[in-house]
Order: sequence, then structure tokens, then C-alpha cells
Amino acid sequence: MSASHAAREPRGSGDTTRRLPVLQKEREGAPATGPEDQGTPPDPSEALPARAHRFWSARRVPAGIVAVVLFVVAGAFLYDIAAVRAHRDALSWRRGLARQLAERPLDDTWVLVGAGVAAALGLWLLLLALTPGLRSLLPMRPVHPDVRAGLDRDAAAQVLRDRAMEVAGVQSARVRVHRRKADVRALAHFRELDDVHDDLDTALTEAVTGLGLSRPPGLSVRVRRPGKKG
Repeated sequence: MSASHAAREPRGSGDTTRRLPVLQKEREGAPATGPEDQGTPPDPSEALPARAHRFWSARRVPAGIVAVVLFVVAGAFLYDIAAVRAHRDALSWRRGLARQLAERPLDDTWVLVGAGVAAALGLWLLLLALTPGLRSLLPMRPVHPDVRAGLDRDAAAQVLRDRAMEVAGVQSARVRVHRRKADVRALAHFRELDDVHDDLDTALTEAVTGLGLSRPPGLSVRVRRPGKKG
């Protein structure tokens, strides 16, 4: 059934009435829907990826080196082939290379060395092509579908070191952050080592969570006394 409201016009405009906007209810007893229930924007967090991926390096230096080498080698061969087609003698280095390849057996030392170098170079190029690189950049948790953020490992290590120095009893601390683990080495000049270790573990666990990393590294905390001088 429908609910309606009526409003009377002022006396100067007559005794007519007009209907105001109403809320319609379904006969089956469904709750009324208003403008505030229509077109509600979706929560941006629902479209966020579960985990951020690592950043890929552009590999400009290796790509540039390979491009220059291939350009020089291909240009030399093309020049020599064009010279032979123009009824000129082939260059001496190409004649020598062809003779060496025809006469040397496959088990020759230099052939094996050259094959090993070529295989190692090929594996290195495949490794560069299949791995993302930028190991010093740690991906952070996504907060927006169109924004990606990363934190440098040295910056993360500095934050953890500063937090470790705030723990009572810590004289100095050294922190190294890897992709999957953060190594913390601290020197305690007073308090029990176990108490300092527990406080460090608690404080650094909170600090790692506060970094906002997509894959928070595990903590490895070690505490010892400073060595005796002299």
C-alpha cells in the first residue's frame, strides 16, 4: 500500500491541494527504500588486491649492452656479406673464423670455453628477464586500486633501528632488512638480557606492522653485552 501526504497552498492561490513526494511500500511487506539507499558507492577496499606484487626493474643497462653488442656483430657480418656480394674479398677475420669452426673438433678446449661463456651469458639474460629485480624496494599494502607504493629497505631498517633505540637498556642496535627477514643485533648495557629481548621483540613487532608492508618480514632479534675494552 502507498502512503501519501498532502499540503494546502496559501490562501492567495486558491483552495487546491497538491501531493508531495511519497515513499512507496510494496504490498508484500518489503521495507521502504529512500534516495539514501539508492546508488550507494561501493567500498573501495573491496576492489583492492589481496597482496601487492614486487616492482619490476626496467633493466636498461643489460638491455643496452645486449643491443649494442648485437648491433656491432650484426653490422660487421652484414658489411662483410655485402662486400662479398659486390665481388670483393671477405674480411680476414671472417675467413679465419670459418676455418677455425670447420677444423676444430667439438671437444677442443677453446670450443668448450666459448660454449660455456655463451651458455652462462644466456642464463644470465634469462634470469634478468624472468625476475622482477628492484630487491631494495619493498611493496606496501595497497590502499587504492590505482596506487602502488614501496618502501626502501634502508629506510625500513632506519625506522626499526630508531624504534629499537627507544627500548630501555639498549646501547646500540644494528638492523638489516631483507625481503623476508629483518635481522636485529642489539647491545644492552643494563637490565637483564631476556627482559631487553622481550621488549625489543614487542616494540619491533609493532614497528614492522606500522610500516604497512604487503609482506611483513619476520624478526630475528639477538641481544648481547658489549665486549670489554682493551
